[in-house]
Amino acid sequence: MDYFTLIPPLIVLAVAVWTRNVFWALGLAILASETLQTAWNPFYGALQSLERGVDVFSNAGNTRIILFCLLVGALIAYMRASGGIAAMVAFLQRRSFASTPRRAGLTTAGAGIVIFLETNISLLSTGLIGRFLFDRLNLSRERLAYIIDSTCAPVCILVLLNGWGFFIMELMGNNGIAAPVSVLVWTVPFNFYPLLTLLVVFLTLISNRTFGPLEKADSRALAQPEGGQNGSGESASEASQPTVEASADEPTRLIYMAAPMLTLIGGTLAFMVWTGGGNILNGSGSQSILWSVTLATLLALVGLVMSGRAHGRLLATGFDGVKALIPAVTVIFLAFLLGNSLSALGTGAYIASLAQGIALAWLVPAVMFLVAAVTSFTTGTSWGTYAILVPIAIPLSICAGVPVPLVIAAVMGGGVFGDHCSPISDTTIIASLAAGCDHFDHVRTQLPYAVGVGLLSTIAYLVAGILMVP
Repeated sequence: MDYFTLIPPLIVLAVAVWTRNVFWALGLAILASETLQTAWNPFYGALQSLERGVDVFSNAGNTRIILFCLLVGALIAYMRASGGIAAMVAFLQRRSFASTPRRAGLTTAGAGIVIFLETNISLLSTGLIGRFLFDRLNLSRERLAYIIDSTCAPVCILVLLNGWGFFIMELMGNNGIAAPVSVLVWTVPFNFYPLLTLLVVFLTLISNRTFGPLEKADSRALAQPEGGQNGSGESASEASQPTVEASADEPTRLIYMAAPMLTLIGGTLAFMVWTGGGNILNGSGSQSILWSVTLATLLALVGLVMSGRAHGRLLATGFDGVKALIPAVTVIFLAFLLGNSLSALGTGAYIASLAQGIALAWLVPAVMFLVAAVTSFTTGTSWGTYAILVPIAIPLSICAGVPVPLVIAAVMGGGVFGDHCSPISDTTIIASLAAGCDHFDHVRTQLPYAVGVGLLSTIAYLVAGILMVP
């Protein structure tokens, strides 16, 4: 009966594709998951769903992410109202960083690579800058969401000087690896999915060519004077922002955006060192980004006052920004709720158990990559995927005679692959939020690229298994 644990993730996928409404998809999947856990009683399942929702806030990390996203709305609203964002866009255009679609895309991707400290901060920072550059050039928000989602997470999992790296090192150390740092370093050249994802992103940017649903989104954006459109036909910027379009804003001073953004990035770095007792790898990412975005929002508020554009609407402007992000925050909340429910149901553990019966050693890397991808896709969390699979991957690779770095890299890459495809992944949701793009449209337009790179990565792990396993 363990296969019943796959029903809720399948409901998410089917309902999202059928209705194009992620709220219905997540809600029905949550109800199904809880009903399965209450002896198929939908009434008790509904009651348990409510209690599971309350439990979301018992996790401090979840609560911080939700507060972070709400504050992001106020931060964006203050920087727009002060004219700081318009000033940043004008500055980049004067320096020819965004004079063409190719340069705008490369500038955005470059920012995503440089800011490798924390995935959410990287997504937010590059999304804020990129969305207004893309609007000026009538480039789709879906393209922007694809660029930032396909640079920020892959870079973070490759550089590893962040919470992801420390978490995986801890998992390896707790499961018998004597030199986890050395093993982690050796995973980088075998982490095929993020490496190939970055390669495809830059090939797309340099050629300025897209295909599939993303090409249609680009064509739709070019036909609209105000920039990209989301799936509902409403402009993405109108759907996610409470204020006037950036193209209608008159630039004031660059510092009204630069100071809050530098505070956001620098503050996260400083707070991670502080919360880690002097070691950035031991720091709390969720605490650091919440504290930093709070400081950045306060600084943006001061900038609005100094610009003379407040017009007695300081609090109203901030609340308008918060209100604009409530739909996205609701999706994050439901994703957390479903993730907790699936964990209690045992979906991830069941999928992981399927990998333990592998007969051929050279298949281990490719199979672990696919299992990690499916686990991450169905649960919406790469962190949970690593927590489940790393303890399985280490003894499996040792017993099969497969190099441990190769198998760990396969698990890491598979987690990011599943993240890129899953409509309930918090990383994908925040990428949509940062780009001001409809969430389902982002998943739909990114999926062909992610699946294509995933297939290439699977082939790469098959070849590596044949060449490296005795």
